[in-house]
Order: sequence, then C-alpha cells, then structure tokens
Amino acid sequence: MAEQEHLAVAANMKSIEYAMAGDKAAWLALYADDAVVCDPVGVSPMDPTGQGHRGKAAIEQFWDTVIGPATLHITPQRRWISGAHTCCVHQVARNDLGDGKFTDCDMLAVYTVNEEGLITAMSAHWDFDAMMAQLSALA
Repeated sequence: MAEQEHLAVAANMKSIEYAMAGDKAAWLALYADDAVVCDPVGVSPMDPTGQGHRGKAAIEQFWDTVIGPATLHITPQRRWISGAHTCCVHQVARNDLGDGKFTDCDMLAVYTVNEEGLITAMSAHWDFDAMMAQLSALA
C-alpha cells in the first residue's frame, strides 16, 4: 500500500501539520471520541498513571498543557506501515523556547486508526529523563 494512501500515515501527516500550525480544533478532529494518547508511553509527570490520556476531553487537556504552549517543528525521518491501520514514524520534535534555545525530542510514534481514518491510539516512545536533562542544561 502506498504511503500517501495509508490512513494512519495520512493521520500522522495531518497531526504534524496541525500541531506545528497550532490548530487545536483540526488536530482534535483527527481523534476518535474514545481515543487514547500515550505521550510519552509509561508513567511520567504528564501522565502519572501511565494509562494515557483517554477520550476527547483528556486529549484536549493534553493539547492545552503540552502541544498548545509549544512552538514545534516536527520532522518525520521514516515511516513504517504495519497492517491496514497502523503506522510507526521515527520523528524529531523540536520545541523553540525562544532566545535561540530549543529542545529536540527523538521519538518513535505509533498511530492506529479506524476505518474512517480517525486516530484511535497514538503512542509516542521517547525518553522523558533525557528531555528533562536538556531543559536543565538550558537553565
């Protein structure tokens, strides 16, 4: 299946576009009502239970606290298609903190979509401690 025809790849491409543009409504519209976002996967201060942000209200809160305040430039490095509705993408998310300061987050993200192309699950695997070390070095 060609990458541009793959529903999960299309969802990933739109997610990146809308996150970088700061388009909250368009980004949220990519998600099914019962979707789960794990970013990062596992327990972190952003997700103390490690169970992910479940449902549109929780995903909207994730946007408001993580994506919305950031100035992101996300560069997909490589995508892998796995099945009809799953795509993995190696990408780097750069957050411009201003004054020439930035952080880079190297991640592997897995997007699962339903038959309509809505995201039902997004799991971003990245090192939270490494991100905190970057932020500490900038302080």
